[in-house]
Amino acid sequence: MTTRAGRAAVRTRRRARAAEVGREITSHPSAMVGAALLLVIIALAMLAPLIMPLERLDVTLVTAKSNESPSGGHWLGTDPSGRDVLGLLLWGSRASLTVGFAATAVSMIIGTTMGMAAGHFTGVTRAALLRIIDFFLVVPSLILAIVLSTVLSRGLTTIIIAIGVTSWAATARIVRAQTLTIETRPYIERSRALGAGDAHIIRRHVFPAVMPLVMANTTLAVGAAIIAESTLAFLGLGDPTTFSWGTMLKTALDTGAATAGYWWFVLSPGIAIVIVVLSFTLVGRALESVLNPTLRDR
Repeated sequence: MTTRAGRAAVRTRRRARAAEVGREITSHPSAMVGAALLLVIIALAMLAPLIMPLERLDVTLVTAKSNESPSGGHWLGTDPSGRDVLGLLLWGSRASLTVGFAATAVSMIIGTTMGMAAGHFTGVTRAALLRIIDFFLVVPSLILAIVLSTVLSRGLTTIIIAIGVTSWAATARIVRAQTLTIETRPYIERSRALGAGDAHIIRRHVFPAVMPLVMANTTLAVGAAIIAESTLAFLGLGDPTTFSWGTMLKTALDTGAATAGYWWFVLSPGIAIVIVVLSFTLVGRALESVLNPTLRDR
């Protein structure tokens, strides 16, 4: 009964803390603006098949003129193949958001695991983990992602793996610092004295304590992953058969849209990337200010 009461008390405290965090986040106007923009963008991405059926973007079926300026029939004009730019943006958002979320999930899983292990274990294990983290911190992640994208076959899966595997080191460093702080607390010593093993301490004590920082860092990392995906696609390392904002910029470069004055085809994906990344940044900064104890104290 004592154990059940203790667990119920823990759940109550966590629910109260979650409600408090929710109230603090809603008090940030910038976070609300970012969240509203993200909800609109995600909804448009999910409704893309209804708003703009994929058949209307088939180059063999389009009837519109190529490089047509924005008009009532095509709000954002057409591309060099006569396809509707608005439709390309909607379908491109699906790929960009998918890569952003999936790559960030891979990065967070690796970074959180490595960070907790590097902060919890000692001796040779810690030294080896720190050297691995330092290597990924020193070597530019974009260069590693380009190498992986070149070696592996082209596609969204390859880009997700390339970004996720090369961008986890910063998260590991943050998680390790938080883990070292947690390991000095009295309840960790009591758990060791009662015979708790490494797996129990990490699972029951360390992991719940580092999760708030991981969640705040995750929101910021999604924006960085979207930029990385657009960069790789712009460099020609993406899947040319998949619509994405980076692929649109690559097509605009190859067809000379910027120099020819077809500004709508160049600005549209660029502005879309800026809006999405800015929205994630606004939400992430608000989460960080609420969940990070150092920033919250300030």
